[in-house]
Amino acid sequence: MATLNAISQRSYSLHNPFSPFSSSSSYPSHLSLPPPLLLIPSHYPNSSFSSSSCSKPAFLSSTDSHSGTSSSKWRGKLAPLHSVFPTSPAMISSVDDLFEFICNGPLVTRLGFTAESIAESIDRWLQCGVHLCQLFQLNKLRLSVPEKVRIYHYYVPVFVWCEDEVLRHRSTFEDGDEVPPLVIGVSAPQGSGKTTLVFALDYLFRRSGRNAATLSIDDFYLTAEEQAKLRSRNPGNALLELRGNAGSHDLQFSIETLTSLSKMTKRGMKMKLPRYDKSAFGGKGDRADPSTWPEVEGPIEVVLFEGWMLGFKPLPNDVVKAVDPQLEVVNKNLEAYYDAWDKFIEAWIVIKIKDPNCVFQWRLQVIVSLP
Repeated sequence: MATLNAISQRSYSLHNPFSPFSSSSSYPSHLSLPPPLLLIPSHYPNSSFSSSSCSKPAFLSSTDSHSGTSSSKWRGKLAPLHSVFPTSPAMISSVDDLFEFICNGPLVTRLGFTAESIAESIDRWLQCGVHLCQLFQLNKLRLSVPEKVRIYHYYVPVFVWCEDEVLRHRSTFEDGDEVPPLVIGVSAPQGSGKTTLVFALDYLFRRSGRNAATLSIDDFYLTAEEQAKLRSRNPGNALLELRGNAGSHDLQFSIETLTSLSKMTKRGMKMKLPRYDKSAFGGKGDRADPSTWPEVEGPIEVVLFEGWMLGFKPLPNDVVKAVDPQLEVVNKNLEAYYDAWDKFIEAWIVIKIKDPNCVFQWRLQVIVSLP
């Protein structure tokens, strides 16, 4: 199983400039890009995994993240950028310059790319960058350094990796077989940019001619009525009073939805994707009206499934009780989540943050910005 394991390098302020939005909605205009997250390959999930396991990840050093890929021998062998960008003064003025920048990205060697492989597919990388500039309403001629990093060191290489995974997945089937979509799981803390990443990947897949479907674990929250029943069955447990923790999701609905998506293999097939309205009932939330759910058409080649607790596994009960007795039932609930979510996922993108305190500030920003 292929995996990307991400560690954030926070050399910026903790402010997260993104407003929350549904993965089916239009991207908000006039937003700056958040600081980059550095991804490194690993095997996941392969052991017990809790939210605290992200608190002290091994840090990716600058020497490690920029080693192994030499682009100097390729300089001068690539055509000018005129075929992609208009010819006017710009921060990026040639394919050579941008190629050098791409090859110096921290993900290149980690994802198995080489200067040779990038040079052979440079048009693909550049076109993805142009598409993302259009998506995020950025001036492709005058990208700031953080914008260039976000696009060419993060979004584009991750997309190329994802697309390669889709091709690998499809190659395991014979000609004429009905090929189910590849489900890629994106596990990351709240507010870390996973929804934005999925939004960008979905856009790039569609621009490349591949039908994609996006889902969040939020889309499988219990209805307001069922959440009220959960609260009444667990009086005094603050962890189950509101949505969020294990136990507050409709797992059978998750299984039905992901199973139905796996059968979206033929042209003309249609399916509506569930969505959750966090603003309903004064912010307590409820499942959105099905009439508002977005519709996807087959054949679906990739499903992008994101959530903060994807891949989490229950821990030993005595460990959990020592932290907070209220966690015991939540930990028990986690036992059912593998069959409902994780078993459908064949490739993982895992994002960790250097300082878990970031999550508290990000979550506060999300809550404050809700209508």
